[in-house]
Amino acid sequence: MNELVKYEKNGDIGEITLNKGENKNTLDLETLRAIISRFKESKANDDICVIYSAEGKHFTVGADLKYGYNLLTNPAKMDEAINFLESFQDLTRAMIDHPGIIIAGLHGWVIGGGFEELLCCDLRIAADDTRIMLPELGAGLFFSNASTKLLPRIIGEGRAKYLMLMGEEINAEQALEIGLVNKVCKRISLKRVLRKTANTIAQNSHLGVRLTKTLINENQDLSIEGALGRESMAMIQTGQSEEITQRLGKFVKGDH
Repeated sequence: MNELVKYEKNGDIGEITLNKGENKNTLDLETLRAIISRFKESKANDDICVIYSAEGKHFTVGADLKYGYNLLTNPAKMDEAINFLESFQDLTRAMIDHPGIIIAGLHGWVIGGGFEELLCCDLRIAADDTRIMLPELGAGLFFSNASTKLLPRIIGEGRAKYLMLMGEEINAEQALEIGLVNKVCKRISLKRVLRKTANTIAQNSHLGVRLTKTLINENQDLSIEGALGRESMAMIQTGQSEEITQRLGKFVKGDH
């Protein structure tokens, strides 16, 4: 039987791959728990970067709505329904808790909760066939994965409200224009671009990379003075690390 979600480690880089392509990588409770488990595994393996992508024609069409409807309309399955809904939030917690850089690779349809889970990824790279849509309100549902906080932070409040309220489809180039994704590439090149990006990041100071993620994520809610203080502590921390002798020495000597 095929794994729902695959994990592979190559050096300092992990790859987590949705593996339900025949079902458009729909998300049910079992799949969500498998993704969460893979991110925890990657964290335990100390991956400095994680590539999060999918097999099949689409990254994911989001929640398995038939599955969810059956849960929500069956009182005997209410506990499972609550666990299903909460698992979207638990996935965001697991991803935010990962100290490495999470790079999402989007292609095909990326819908609803299937896109909202990617908002806490550090980088998003989209294939040119990517189509994104947030149809929750039209389906009588609501948003998940802290998207009401993260989406406005990424693209601004006005654009976030428009995407959420209108439920319109946008393509990869439109997503790039508004800053929803960082880069667009040919579909055939997506894996190569993801790995090249991860390899470039992995060549940097691992402590510095992790601190950069932490401070950018957490400093947005601090005052300027608070951010300055945390940066000073991070500079001292990196300055006392074992990496600095080798890395800074190369820069001083022009050998980089």
